[in-house]
Amino acid sequence: MIENLLIFETLVQYWHIILLFFAVAILYSSVGFGGGSSYLAILALTGIVFTQIRATALLCNIIVVTGNVYLFIQGKELDWKKIIPLVFISIPLAYLGGKLKISQNLFFILLGFTLLFAAITMWISKRIISSDEQSSKINTTRNASFGGVIGFISGMVGIGGGIFLAPLLHLTNWDTPKKIAATASFFILVNSIAGLLGQYSNPDFYIDWNLTSILLITVFIGGQIGSRMSNNYFTPIQLKKATAILIALVGIRILIKYFF
Repeated sequence: MIENLLIFETLVQYWHIILLFFAVAILYSSVGFGGGSSYLAILALTGIVFTQIRATALLCNIIVVTGNVYLFIQGKELDWKKIIPLVFISIPLAYLGGKLKISQNLFFILLGFTLLFAAITMWISKRIISSDEQSSKINTTRNASFGGVIGFISGMVGIGGGIFLAPLLHLTNWDTPKKIAATASFFILVNSIAGLLGQYSNPDFYIDWNLTSILLITVFIGGQIGSRMSNNYFTPIQLKKATAILIALVGIRILIKYFF
């Protein structure tokens, strides 16, 4: 009875947060992301302790992209020869990043500018790689460098890293948009898990499961809807444009709150 009352009070107090998480999960999963950066921005408005915000965002990431990864594996969109170098170094570095503490204001300012720049660059870039243009050459060193740097940042700030990785892969003509979305989903999954484990090792780690459990159920439902929208309705060009729009919106929102 008491537990039901607590859940009801949480729903009443955070109903707007729950709806926003549902919308974010649908939009981000439809382009292969988990939504961690937007979860962070939304939770920052609630007054919840920042360390708890990071953990909650990573848990939501894991729930959303797990469904994406499953569908991408079924569709054989994951090129493991390219992906393994990306995650081999990123996983331990994401764990180490999760153990570090970072200034909230400084992080969001840097994140906002980075995302906005990436979105503009993606939008003005008109080149889309077709299936026939894929390069069979694998640059292991470059892939490992990309994954390591982004993995460390991801673990440190509480995001999966896909919002950094996807624009970079698009700009370097890494593969087709569909395979980039699949790669970003898998990258987010493994680095979110590693970053969460790193945060868990800190003595001040704490999660309010009354709110978090509701948010996890919410993003699971939204993620399932969004991932199926991607596989059935989005063309490669729409996928790239939608990614750029989402990144820009997040960057602008963060800059307005933490810089201006």
